[in-house]
Amino acid sequence: MSISHAPPGSPAPDIPETSPQGAVEPTAPAPAPDLEPIVPTSSRRTRVPRWLRRTTGPVLLLALWQLLSSTGVLTADVLASPGRIAQVAGDLVADGSLTSAMTTSLQRVTGGLLLGTLIGTGLALVSGLFRVGEDVVDAPVQMLRTVPFVGLIPLFIIWFGIGEAPKIAIITLGVTFPLYLNVYAGIRGVDAQLIEAGESLGLSRWGLVRHVILPGALPGALTGLRYSLGIAWLALVFAEQVNADSGIGFLMVQARDFLRTDVIVVCLIVYAFLGLLADFVVRSLERLLLQWRPTFTGR
Repeated sequence: MSISHAPPGSPAPDIPETSPQGAVEPTAPAPAPDLEPIVPTSSRRTRVPRWLRRTTGPVLLLALWQLLSSTGVLTADVLASPGRIAQVAGDLVADGSLTSAMTTSLQRVTGGLLLGTLIGTGLALVSGLFRVGEDVVDAPVQMLRTVPFVGLIPLFIIWFGIGEAPKIAIITLGVTFPLYLNVYAGIRGVDAQLIEAGESLGLSRWGLVRHVILPGALPGALTGLRYSLGIAWLALVFAEQVNADSGIGFLMVQARDFLRTDVIVVCLIVYAFLGLLADFVVRSLERLLLQWRPTFTGR
């Protein structure tokens, strides 16, 4: 039997061990290397909590505002300091005037929002589901949409007087058009192949509307609702400055007459807070009703 010799400098070949009986024992397998999971870049998160990052900007802005007020760059006649505004807000809450004004303003926005939602959604359904409805409804709505609703305030005062009716009418008009446009676009944006699939499954026209068209138009409807809420608060600002004797806008008019910038800023902050709260409610509805739709959440 020939014996092969390895060249000098080369590693020695692995020779299996033999037992005393001459049986060849297999060598033990080498241990597997430790594997580390690969985390994609998109799923990595910084250690700073998100709520802390979101509050950094407002806190820095308040600090800069207070610094400018303390150094005299911003005088009280131009803009009151954050400390003064917090004190005035506490006084308005303590005497009940701010709470009463918020309640009145919320009632007006709620009434106008409900009426605008019913009118805008109803017109969008008629125009989006039926071609005849589109021919009859869409053109007048598009014409009225281009008219500034603020310019209609004198007509509303002549038609409805100076009570609550013109204020709610202004808010209703501001809410109707964004909701109409988004619901109409959502209905007409439903994929035609889904309609054909529903018809092939034997769905009736009402079944198509209920199970295919309305769920497909729901994202657009919720987007329109968010736009409508923003415009509702904007319309409320104009509505409450027209012969109003209560509400947040009434407080702003009084503060304007007495050059109280602190009260004006408090009312603006209340408007912003109520708008942010309404937007949070709609976003919660989106997360609840649109769980079936995966969306990009940012990186």
